Amino acid sequence: MDQLEPMPGDWRRALAVVAHPDDLEYGCAAAVATWTGDGREVSYLVATKGEAGIDTLAPAEAAPLREREERASAAVVGVTSVEFLDHADGVIEYGLALRRDITAAIRRHRPELLITLNFADTWGGTYWNTPDHRAVGRATLDAAADAGNRWIFPDLGAEPWDGVRWVAVAGTDDPTHAVDVTAGLEAGIRSLTEHRAYIEALSTDPPEVYARSLIEGYTSETAGRFGGRPAIAFRLFSR
Repeated sequence: MDQLEPMPGDWRRALAVVAHPDDLEYGCAAAVATWTGDGREVSYLVATKGEAGIDTLAPAEAAPLREREERASAAVVGVTSVEFLDHADGVIEYGLALRRDITAAIRRHRPELLITLNFADTWGGTYWNTPDHRAVGRATLDAAADAGNRWIFPDLGAEPWDGVRWVAVAGTDDPTHAVDVTAGLEAGIRSLTEHRAYIEALSTDPPEVYARSLIEGYTSETAGRFGGRPAIAFRLFSR
């Protein structure tokens, strides 16, 4: 298989935009820990509160729980800025409202790198992707351009930001780049473990076992295309 290129390193600020609490912890968090450990600033924007994600909890109970788990998870990897939007979990609609919200965040945070999740129809060509992931990923890519055009969403008030240089998409079938996460691997595993209530509803394995097996497996698989080093892969779009 083709070897993956190293991710660009000449940036200082990144904004990660995903649909749900826990989306970033299934791999990306190990890369985030590596970046923040190098002194870079990473912020999170989550489109929902994950209120529909635990079958045994009503949305009104699940939402604050999942917000707390995400904030704790982010703190493990050095992220202090975590914002939640009010889009409805499971039924996020791609459209102007979503683009506007993401554009506003880009103008506030002024990142050079945007990070989001696979927005293709499937995972690995086999498992159907969720409408939420597809909507948020596509809207993030579009908002990267919206943010730089002062005549798109001019009522937001913030100055345009045309400084997004790349959009990095995790979980794709066709990655192009990767990050060596040797330094951030343990923090990435602990970050996923913080989603304890969510994992306990998904798996009979203890969260620590579940998280280590999943993240070590993923990073080891990517290592075969990245010089044998544990890595997180991305498809990189340049602007």
